[in-house]
Amino acid sequence: MEITLSVIKADIGGIAGHLKPSRALLEAVEKHVAKESGRLIIDYRISHTGDDVAILMTHREGTGSEAVHKLAWDAFISGTETAKEQGLYGAGQDLLADSFSGNVKGLGPAVAEMEFEERENEPFILFAADKTDPGAYNLPLYLGFADPMHCAGLMLSPAISEGFKFVIMDVAHTEEDRVIELVTPEDLYDLAALLRDNERFVVSEIYSRHSGEQAVSASTTRLHNIAGKYVGKDDPVLLVRAQGAFPATGEILSPYSIGHYVAGFMRGSHVGPLMPVKLNSPISFFDGPPVVSAAGYSIREGKLTGPVDCFDHPFWGYIREKVSRKSVDIREQGFSGAAMLPYSELEYGGIVEKLNRLDSKFVIRK
Repeated sequence: MEITLSVIKADIGGIAGHLKPSRALLEAVEKHVAKESGRLIIDYRISHTGDDVAILMTHREGTGSEAVHKLAWDAFISGTETAKEQGLYGAGQDLLADSFSGNVKGLGPAVAEMEFEERENEPFILFAADKTDPGAYNLPLYLGFADPMHCAGLMLSPAISEGFKFVIMDVAHTEEDRVIELVTPEDLYDLAALLRDNERFVVSEIYSRHSGEQAVSASTTRLHNIAGKYVGKDDPVLLVRAQGAFPATGEILSPYSIGHYVAGFMRGSHVGPLMPVKLNSPISFFDGPPVVSAAGYSIREGKLTGPVDCFDHPFWGYIREKVSRKSVDIREQGFSGAAMLPYSELEYGGIVEKLNRLDSKFVIRK
């Protein structure tokens, strides 16, 4: 049967700053979504990563459904009202429009969706990140789908060894979606050349070349491109189907052991290692470090079983220690050099006004 997976995620308020949403906020969101369970939607789960709330839904309405997107939007509005009542910080921060206009894309929330014919066994993983941007998934997706050092199936599985089609989006092009399709292994080096620039080129979708089925859907929203100013990091979501003609769950998770450096941290202006955290973890050190959670599910006729917390294992505790050391190491460099993002990523912050003011004071020395 045809099933649509939709995850829509937004920061609508946090306790004590950008740390975590309140229980009442989460309950307000869930109460609104639950009214449509068994009607518009088949099943759902509500979770948070840092201060971002994610609504995962299964339904038969297809991707971009106005009714499904409005359900999520109205749920976030309800949660925002609770956030305001409680005096939470950044109430409704990611809701960048005054009203819903048919689709939440372009209105602030992060969206990832896939429509597919449900397999007899249908495992998938929902990744949710906080204090970083969509490019944070570039390296893990490259390694998990195109590098046999992490994806042994590229050597061992005839279906997987046929490779994958990557759809890459140029997120600096704001008028419409500007994309390129590259296939592996033939275009591997071209793919690497694009994905090294996490702030401009990001993975939007991945498809199996063996079956043609979609394996990956990632959110590509850049909030500063929508708002015209810095309003918080983009905090992306990612849906990845696993097993069969796709990489195994363990192969998809493997690259997150690196703790690779991504944009994010305090005021979204720094660089830090991506930490795999347990589900519903808060934010702490220097408004970070950038974090990602992984919720594993199985699905049958649209009904969800799970989640299983993919990063709740002693192994990942060791990785978190490694990432903590990397976080401290780069934070010791403060504002200098590679520890902060380049000027192009700070263009919407107060530092622009400061630099413009200083620029007028420069003189030509004779």
